[in-house]
Amino acid sequence: MERNTALTVFDSLSSGVRLDVFRLLVKTGADGMVAGEIAQALEIPANNLSFHLKALTQVGMLGVTQEGRFLRYRANIPQMLDLIGYLTEECCANDPGQCATMRAASTCDPAVLPALATTHTQTSGAF
Repeated sequence: MERNTALTVFDSLSSGVRLDVFRLLVKTGADGMVAGEIAQALEIPANNLSFHLKALTQVGMLGVTQEGRFLRYRANIPQMLDLIGYLTEECCANDPGQCATMRAASTCDPAVLPALATTHTQTSGAF
């Protein structure tokens, strides 16, 4: 992920409503939800919600498909994982020992944390 893409995504998710929408849609996975269901679940007026859905769609955090007269929204999980990867790719300067200590101090469920980077030993040899 490019730095500017990450900044755009963070800007979009900095709205409490958008963050709630995105987290709700992450829970639904590939099923997603139609706009009316989202509005009802989050108790948001439909006209207010449409503004936020458009913003999330424009930055690529949501996908949308037409289903008759309804629009179904889904969280772009690969984009979310790319963002997590961007944030963690250089964690602790690739020192797994440091990362393990930081992970132990985290309140996050270990099952949802990215895998620890492994150190690679270089072998000498002629090319």
